[in-house]
Order: sequence, then structure tokens, then C-alpha cells
Amino acid sequence: MNQEVFQQDLSEKSSRPGGPFLIQMLFKEPVVMPDKVQMISVLKRNIGPVECFCHNEKTAGFAALNHIAEFKDGNVPVQLMVMGCSSFDGEGFDAFLKSQMWDCQEDRERVFQECTYQVVATDMLAGALPTLERANLDMDFLDALAELYPTCEAFYFHNCGKLFLGSDVRKHVISGSDRFIRFGVNARFFHIQDTEDMLVDTVGMSTLFLPDLQYHFHGMDPNWVVNHAYNAASYMLENNNPIQDNETIDGIVDGNINREVQWKCRYENALIQPPREVLDICMGKNASGKR
Repeated sequence: MNQEVFQQDLSEKSSRPGGPFLIQMLFKEPVVMPDKVQMISVLKRNIGPVECFCHNEKTAGFAALNHIAEFKDGNVPVQLMVMGCSSFDGEGFDAFLKSQMWDCQEDRERVFQECTYQVVATDMLAGALPTLERANLDMDFLDALAELYPTCEAFYFHNCGKLFLGSDVRKHVISGSDRFIRFGVNARFFHIQDTEDMLVDTVGMSTLFLPDLQYHFHGMDPNWVVNHAYNAASYMLENNNPIQDNETIDGIVDGNINREVQWKCRYENALIQPPREVLDICMGKNASGKR
């Protein structure tokens, strides 16, 4: 466990709910924009019909024709954008962000030292899609990018702060919306200084206009709580967040989710940055703090 001390800072700006899903691909050597025909072929296989509206060394843009964003002024296909290769110096990746990169702990420093090039990809207008449709589209886009850029050393997901080795992304066998929980949602863990209290929360659900989760607790294995958070996030995504204020959710007994224990849920402001509304899970006898 990382023992570095961080300061609570709820003054920082929170990302806009429903904003672009931003993928940063890191490389040891520069890469060229893949061929237009190849990009269309790979995207079509993963996403469905696409139309390329720009392709050069700086930018490639594609309309996902099966994914239509509906607005008052009309309907338009969601756009998928890939930027050209640029230099990368690790700026903006501070100790706080790195401390929560649990999926790449042994390699994260090496990645930031060895990777000096990047390619950024994002969706546009996708916030207007239904929740599950967007989650699956973004992950289909990720699968296409992993194929188009086989030398990508690591993928960083801005919306949640997760870092994965490229090999782990390319070989994953997760299907459906659970891919978004895996790559687009980060369950973070903190010890509260000078106490026995701990905090687990998630980051990334707001991209889909869903609330993140928060657990402020003591006396329980945090790995159990992290597992509960991912399961709860998956349930909320699949069911478009059916949990209302003051309702309950199944708790944990001996590491397993158990219906005989019910934990109350309340919408509150986050205790740890970024500032946002979260669904706070009051863990009964293991709960810490005042609610």
C-alpha cells in the first residue's frame, strides 16, 4: 500500500458529467496514423458502419452511423476522433493520480519514463446516447484502437485515472458493459490519516451520467469493499441506476455480498476530490463518520 500523505482538495474543478471519453495511448517510439482503409475496416468490424470525414497525419475522424445522438435541432451520428502522434513528457501525472493506478503498479514508473510519445482518441456527442449504448460504443472503440496500434505500451483513461499495459488491454476477454467497469471506472482506496478509518470510492461513472460510489468505513478488509464497489457499479450501469436516496443495498458478510445485511444509500458530496455527488454507502457497524 502506498503510504504517501495527500491533502483533501475539493476546490479542484470536476469533469463535466457526460463529457468526452478520453483515451491516451502511450508509446516508446513515434507512430504514424494508420491507413484510412485499415482504420475503416477495423472500426467497422468492432463498431459497425462508419464514415470517414477526415484523415491526415494530424487527425482522423469517423461518424459511427449506427449510434445516433438525438438533439432538439436534429440527429447526428456520434463522432470518433484519433489525433496524430505527439510528444509525451508525463506532465499532469502527479503522485496523487499515480497512487491510484492499481492495475499497473509494478510498471507505472517505467511506463512514464520510457514512453515519450502519445496518441489521444476520444468520442464526441456520445453523451446524448443511452447509457448502455455509450458504454459499449466506447469499449468497442477501445478494442479497435488496441488493434490499430499494436505497439501501444500503455492506455491511460482520463475519466477515471486508470493505467493499463497495452498487452492487458489487447488480451482482455471481458464482454458487454463490464468492459466499461473494467477500463472506465476506478475504485480508489485511501487510509484516513491518524485514524483507523478507510475510504473507497469510484471515479468514472459520471461519464455515463451515473453517480460514483463512496464507502467511509473501518474494521473491514478494503479488498472486499473494492469488490463490492465494482459489483454495485456494474449493477447500476446495467439497470440505469435504480438506487434511490435512502434505499438499501446488499452488504458484505465474510467477504461475500449477502442479502441478509442491508446498507443504506444516500446521495452526498464526495469526501475526496474531484468534487462531485456520490452515492454514499453506510456500512452499518463498520461505517465511519457522520451521516
